[in-house]
Amino acid sequence: MENLPSHIQHVLDQVTEFADRAHGEQTRKYTPDRYIVHPIRVMKMLCEYTSDISMLAAALLHDVLEDTAVTSDEMSHFLEGIMLSSEVRKTTRLVEELTDVYVKSAFPHLNRRQRKELEVARISKTSRDAQTIKYADIIDNCIEIVKYDRGFAGKFLYECREILSKATHGDKKLYEKAKLVLNDARTQL
Repeated sequence: MENLPSHIQHVLDQVTEFADRAHGEQTRKYTPDRYIVHPIRVMKMLCEYTSDISMLAAALLHDVLEDTAVTSDEMSHFLEGIMLSSEVRKTTRLVEELTDVYVKSAFPHLNRRQRKELEVARISKTSRDAQTIKYADIIDNCIEIVKYDRGFAGKFLYECREILSKATHGDKKLYEKAKLVLNDARTQL
């Protein structure tokens, strides 16, 4: 991340602040850390594979629409003040692709397994860039789940394996890393 041009770094700093404010007092599930630490780790991991500002911004924002009251329009309006319109459109599209659709509140008649199956099918049709970001998200979450919730880890890792079995169009090196991290996490159970 330190190797990014200063104008990109400046934009990402502003996006980080926006995402942190959006997540508010939300913390990571198993630690007292502010939630923003997770999107920052996802974005930093992506820096090893791309310098695309829209992808990096989407990594920072990937849970904002799903986990906060911020709307897609509000997020886009914020981005319009700091990015080119083409970058805003791409960033918004990526965040929307990364936002779970089949959530309990919208589909209360479906159980978790059914909702996750529909999500896997949906994610498998997302763009290469969205799948690449998803790989980094999976890597970071797999590392934490094994540390902090071994009871739930088995189910979570199974769901990640299902995603990786269908979402195969992202960056190949990061995809392979995600599979390795997932397999390593499974051996730790």
